[in-house]
Amino acid sequence: MSRFPWTDAEIRAALGLRVDLAKDGLVYAGVSTDSRAVRDGDLFVALVGDRFDGHDFVAEAVARGARGAVVSRPIAERGRSELYPVPDTLVALGALAARRRRYLTAPVIGITGSVGKTTTKDMVHGALATSLRVHATRGNLNNRVGLPITLLDVPEDAEAVVLELGTNEPGEIATLAAICRPDIGVVTTVGESHLEKLGSLEGVLQEKLDLLRGLAALGRCVVGDEPPELAREARRICSEVRVAGWSQRADEGLRPTEVEADHWGMHRFVWRGHRVQLAVPGRHAVVNGLIALAVAELVGVPLRKAAAALADVGSGSMRGEVRRFGGLTVVVDCYNANPPSVRAALELLESQAATHRVAVLGTMLELGTDEARLHREVLEEGLSRDIDLIVATGAFATAAAGVDAPARRLMSAPDWKAAYPMVRARLSGDEVLLLKASRGVAMEGILPLLESDFGEPSRIEGRGA
Repeated sequence: MSRFPWTDAEIRAALGLRVDLAKDGLVYAGVSTDSRAVRDGDLFVALVGDRFDGHDFVAEAVARGARGAVVSRPIAERGRSELYPVPDTLVALGALAARRRRYLTAPVIGITGSVGKTTTKDMVHGALATSLRVHATRGNLNNRVGLPITLLDVPEDAEAVVLELGTNEPGEIATLAAICRPDIGVVTTVGESHLEKLGSLEGVLQEKLDLLRGLAALGRCVVGDEPPELAREARRICSEVRVAGWSQRADEGLRPTEVEADHWGMHRFVWRGHRVQLAVPGRHAVVNGLIALAVAELVGVPLRKAAAALADVGSGSMRGEVRRFGGLTVVVDCYNANPPSVRAALELLESQAATHRVAVLGTMLELGTDEARLHREVLEEGLSRDIDLIVATGAFATAAAGVDAPARRLMSAPDWKAAYPMVRARLSGDEVLLLKASRGVAMEGILPLLESDFGEPSRIEGRGA
């Protein structure tokens, strides 16, 4: 894989340093932020975090072969390496990535949203990879460190770049969009997420729309149809907007037809005359799939290939995975949680063909002053569904104290550890069990207990209704 050649002059230009002082013949093999992963000839960027300071590892990076380092304070032990002084090394990392973006001829697709951005990124990657060499965000490296690193690692022969953009505070999406300047901007949906810093649903909407405001010239937009404000506001920003979803607000060509779902909640449908089978459960996955297909069409991927590719894109780890423990079916959705994602998970649970449906819910983090209200509303909505038992933990347990529901339908515990004996007593081994909580709750800790009680797990993939 050929990597972008960084000359001393290019680095100085990116960082706003004097280019006339550039050294001829000084070329770097790549850019690294991890001293343990530095390769011979790399440029090391000394990032400063809450629990580490990259400046403490400059000597180690040089010993491993780094020819230079980007720093924000003096370094004593640097050997013969070149130092590039900057006020802020995180800003400098973004500047280097923005410089790399200037040289890309491959289309750049930027994806954000309150729910489904990682799944949509994976689907876009899968659809495009049928015809193009695709470089995409790994995992959820979607912040001010991860996105620049992804851009800096784009190989010279890439034919499409798919980037995920995340945020938890005002201005972060605008910063990331300015770095990557997408040719195609995607907003999957907008809901109550990261309210602790974004303040309100309107604040979340405007933060996500910053991706569309930061598009490259002639950039195009693809958005989901929920909430209604999303498509309306997107049209005020973009000259070309495609809307995907279930409602009449979606473009006629981006609504599913002939929809079927199997008993695991995996959908299949027809799009532009092509049969699409999804390996990710839930109605919301259909919208993610349609968005991916819209992007593939914009990039020029044959529709038949793009439609067929989605059958091979499964749920990411703990992102709505369906696993079996003996006869017990478990929907593992412990990677993140906010009101729209919990509602979607409860909808998926309700759709499962099972004798009994049980949900274990854990705290939705970063909701700020609306935390109590939103936990109560989501819990009440869950109780209105055809779900046999909801086990409320954390902030949901606090909300449950004010909800009038029979014990056969609602139980509460301070955390999942305390909840598990209660859940186990209600399970006979043939139920569908949903585990849903924010990542900080670590509810996946229940999985070894289920394995011990019900048998080794196996993962379920959808292949037809």
